[in-house]
Amino acid sequence: MRPSARLPRAQTLLGLAALLLAGPAAAQTVTLRLPVDCEIGVTCFIQHYVDRDPSPAVQDYQCGTLTYAGHTGTDFRVPTLAAQEAGVDVLAAAGGKVLRVRDGMEDVSITGRGRESVQNLECGNGLLIDHGQGWETQYCHMARGSLAVKPGDMVAAGQRLGRIGLSGMTEFPHLHLTVRKDGQVVDPFAYGAPEKSCGGGASLWEPSLRQALAYQAGSVLNTGFATGPVKMAQIEAGEAGREKITPDAPALVAFARAIGLRGGDEQVLTLFGPDGNTLAENKAPPLDRDKAQWMMFAGKKQPAGGFRPGRYRAMYRVMRDGKPAIEKVFEVAVTR
Repeated sequence: MRPSARLPRAQTLLGLAALLLAGPAAAQTVTLRLPVDCEIGVTCFIQHYVDRDPSPAVQDYQCGTLTYAGHTGTDFRVPTLAAQEAGVDVLAAAGGKVLRVRDGMEDVSITGRGRESVQNLECGNGLLIDHGQGWETQYCHMARGSLAVKPGDMVAAGQRLGRIGLSGMTEFPHLHLTVRKDGQVVDPFAYGAPEKSCGGGASLWEPSLRQALAYQAGSVLNTGFATGPVKMAQIEAGEAGREKITPDAPALVAFARAIGLRGGDEQVLTLFGPDGNTLAENKAPPLDRDKAQWMMFAGKKQPAGGFRPGRYRAMYRVMRDGKPAIEKVFEVAVTR
């Protein structure tokens, strides 16, 4: 057709309508892969979602409290510092061009040294990828010296970018992933949903991930058995639960650490012997407020003659509004 040729009016209107209808399709949403090389709910966990409440109150995309005021991304947490030090890769959630990177910040929790120590460097070691059509992903808190890309590099979805670290404004090892469209933060679990809405919008995650990434109103991060009282620092370091339990152990202690607990939650940790009888039980009072994480243990000192060889079982349960919300059963073999 010559450039000066004119379409009949009916065809022009049909063409205009087609363009208008094609508008949203032309601005396709990005499809995201898992940005960490781990198994959700087993070797890594979602600690926080995007805060969808613009007020000082907080709300995640399911009207829960797994977020904090002004949080702009999704936090993928590994269960211990030992797991982080062993190495968990950060992967490109989608293909694109690397715009900026930062490396060289030390992997140290801000606990004890203050937020001012990372002022204007809150993301820590990280990078920004441009996916086209206004879409960007930002990756934060990566391990020092692990970044495997540089500005200008073209990366494919799933390509290794570096490793999870503890740099910037963080108290635990994790990857913080922020997704933006035209410079504005969007929630990859609820794209297009109005602020403060519950369960609306569209998921940006590829379909194969949606079951694994289904919303969990709290999770058990760590469980295990020790031969004496357990401290949070030991669990965080990955030291708790490493010792072998023998019949002559000074004590048998079951421990559990959970994340995403709510005010009013009631927790019970029960230790059972090989015969199924209760050896010890710890019932915590209802939580006074929401807790990002909580640890508890229950145990028994060595009885006369030592612990009977066999399998010992523990059950951790969280009751919420009178119903079980979180439950985890775990066991250990007591051997000579």
